[in-house]
Amino acid sequence: MILKKIIEMKKVLVINSSARTLRSHSRKLTEVFVNHWKTTHNNSHITFRDLGTENVPHINENWIAAAFKPETERTGEEKEALKISDIYISELHQADIIVLGTPMYNWSIPSVLKAYIDQVVRVNQTWKLNPENLKNPYIGLLENKTLFVLLSRGAEGYGKGEYNEHMNFQSDYLKTVFNIMGVHNIHVVAIDGTSFDPEILKQTIQNSHQNVKSLIEKELA
Repeated sequence: MILKKIIEMKKVLVINSSARTLRSHSRKLTEVFVNHWKTTHNNSHITFRDLGTENVPHINENWIAAAFKPETERTGEEKEALKISDIYISELHQADIIVLGTPMYNWSIPSVLKAYIDQVVRVNQTWKLNPENLKNPYIGLLENKTLFVLLSRGAEGYGKGEYNEHMNFQSDYLKTVFNIMGVHNIHVVAIDGTSFDPEILKQTIQNSHQNVKSLIEKELA
């Protein structure tokens, strides 16, 4: 009973990045996650961050200057430049479970998700430098978190050892970014072939939805 209560109190951050608000396979995956999570967690705290409908700012000169100096030395403009970054980073630190839904755009991720990543990969906030280890100088500051990466891709064969692996600049990139920030417990579910045979896609979607549910059950075990 005590264990169940602790699990139910976990905080979930759901991030969507598809430009589509309708007919989005990645959004459908995050929806499946949220709905199944709610059935197994009676007292959930879920925060939604919709990058696809927000104006996520790109970093600029003020942002860079501010990020690399103590807070007490920042100008008013520099503090303003970091405002949205502070919000995004706070959400990541507060979350126990991070759910990231993203389509593959041009073999990579949506530009809005890249802008978000630039906002949150910030020295002394989500990672710090260890100059004594030149081979792996990054120390992640997002500890004890689980990441679910829920993907959609128009073609197939992007997995390890498959024929389109060399064109996949999506899943491994995201895992690398979150590894650097300290997140190592990462689960990936992908819907492939969204632009091809509808019957095959239908089965792929069903399998992906079931995989999401199974991963949630695994986290509860």
